[in-house]
Amino acid sequence: MTPSSMANSKAQSFRDLKVWQRSMELTIATHRLTKGFPREEVFALTSQMRRSAVSVPSNIAEGFGRMNRRELKHFFLIARASNCELQTQLEIASLLGMGDPSLLDQSVALSHEVGKNALRAPGSIEDQERLTTVSLILCLSASLIHCPLEQT
Repeated sequence: MTPSSMANSKAQSFRDLKVWQRSMELTIATHRLTKGFPREEVFALTSQMRRSAVSVPSNIAEGFGRMNRRELKHFFLIARASNCELQTQLEIASLLGMGDPSLLDQSVALSHEVGKNALRAPGSIEDQERLTTVSLILCLSASLIHCPLEQT
């Protein structure tokens, strides 16, 4: 399945969600960034940032797996909160002059993109569900028109 066809079809897995894909890129970018942090930060800022970054796609996946709109939204909000936590930690790293500036910029940009999309994603999943339901109803209606029920 190509990325463009994936955007036009119903997400079958959390892996199909663009927000999950981008949050995975954010996690990798954060790990690359923190590799360049001072050794004394391994159990401090490095660990915190990695946990926050991993939490974002993990909560998106868990929310998708719940198959319940209310829980889906709840886990997307948790993912958004973890992303806000990561944004704060990225700003702290920047103020302390830690890490490669280009890797820091990349992580910040990805984090902002994921943050914008994390609130939209549950709605777009619900929209897909509604469209699928409407399509099914229309198909059933059309088949009844062309093939009426037998009357006894």
